[in-house]
Amino acid sequence: MSGASQPAPSSAGGGDLRADCSRCFGLCCVAPAFAASSDFAVDKPAGRPCPNLGGDFRCGIHRDLRAKGFAGCTVFDCFGAGQQVSQVTFTGRDWRAAPETAGRMFDTFAVMRPLHELLWYLTEAVALTPPGPLHEDLDTALAETRRLTSGGPQELLALEVDGHRDRVNPLLSRAGDLARGDRAGADHRGAVLIAADLRRADLTGANLRGTVLLGADLRDVDLTLADLTGADLRGADLRGADLRRALFLHRSQVDAARGDHRTALPASVPRPAHWSLPVTPVRRSASRRRAGQR
Repeated sequence: MSGASQPAPSSAGGGDLRADCSRCFGLCCVAPAFAASSDFAVDKPAGRPCPNLGGDFRCGIHRDLRAKGFAGCTVFDCFGAGQQVSQVTFTGRDWRAAPETAGRMFDTFAVMRPLHELLWYLTEAVALTPPGPLHEDLDTALAETRRLTSGGPQELLALEVDGHRDRVNPLLSRAGDLARGDRAGADHRGAVLIAADLRRADLTGANLRGTVLLGADLRDVDLTLADLTGADLRGADLRGADLRRALFLHRSQVDAARGDHRTALPASVPRPAHWSLPVTPVRRSASRRRAGQR
């Protein structure tokens, strides 16, 4: 998880909404627990540093995470919560130099991460929603969430994150419904579509909020105006799919899926490096072409 630095615009909450590992103390490599699986090569209890975490808080196998069995690290995104906790909440004191802060820092990260995820979704929703009462409500929720992220450790640890999320989610759902408008399609909210063959499904304008699409076949599917809030796209086959105008599509969802050079992505979502590259035809010699014609 911890590795290359990625600059991002700052939010008003004092952090930013894309991980910048150069300003974090490797919190995602220490705070959460890992279970040995196809996503993680080892078991790691919460609060214990990953064996690959270096003394500089960087991942020692960052370039080879997938090859070494740590694919789960490559698709995790803290939405900038790591540097917010490291540099703002704990004012740059790292847990190694100040071990008495470690437990509170890790617990605070578990609160900050969902708040920053909400910040990302609210920012998207505000940009998507035209002026009116809903836009005003989203703006208010965005400002309140930013205010919460600026609290100290004691305030954050006392916060009921689930309650705040429950108040915000209906606004995000309404924003998605409004954006889909008269092009709203099938409602698959929360559906479990593991390994489903959806190549012939009409998913234009579909509600896919929280849908489990683990390993689903979405080749050449048009996902224009589909609401993908929280959709699980791990291992989903997106080769040739059109996601250019999908709603609330986050880069970590794309990183977790499979795609190719034909997969159409929004300009704001980079094409994952592990996706297959276009095949370059091999030019045969004239003598071999003649031999193949006989």
